[in-house]
Amino acid sequence: QVQLVESGGGLVQAGGSLRLSCAASGRTFGNYGMGWFRQAPGKEREFVAAISRSGGSTGYADSVKGRFTISRDNAKNTVYLQMNSLKPEDTAVYYCAGGVGFGFVVLTSRNEYAYWGQGTQVTVSS
Repeated sequence: QVQLVESGGGLVQAGGSLRLSCAASGRTFGNYGMGWFRQAPGKEREFVAAISRSGGSTGYADSVKGRFTISRDNAKNTVYLQMNSLKPEDTAVYYCAGGVGFGFVVLTSRNEYAYWGQGTQVTVSS
């Protein structure tokens, strides 16, 4: 079992930045591919970014490419999402997720993730 706890959400003006963190406990963090998803009111949960178990590969949704960066520190059991140039449409609850990963594989589908955090709210004002 893996427990995931997100932090770092908040209210920011358009054009601003936030860094989300996700601390993992439980089984070996380095065995898991990690991802970030988000869910806005009335919408389905969508993929944002993912990183392979080693950190050697990353993937992003088109809507955040060039603005968001995912990274991980396996020594600290933590994955990060640096969000720059935030837009009002980035407003959502952001969820951290963990799934069994292999090598440089990046997991981009919700169905590939077995573990989820409770979410952290990000609100971007215009």
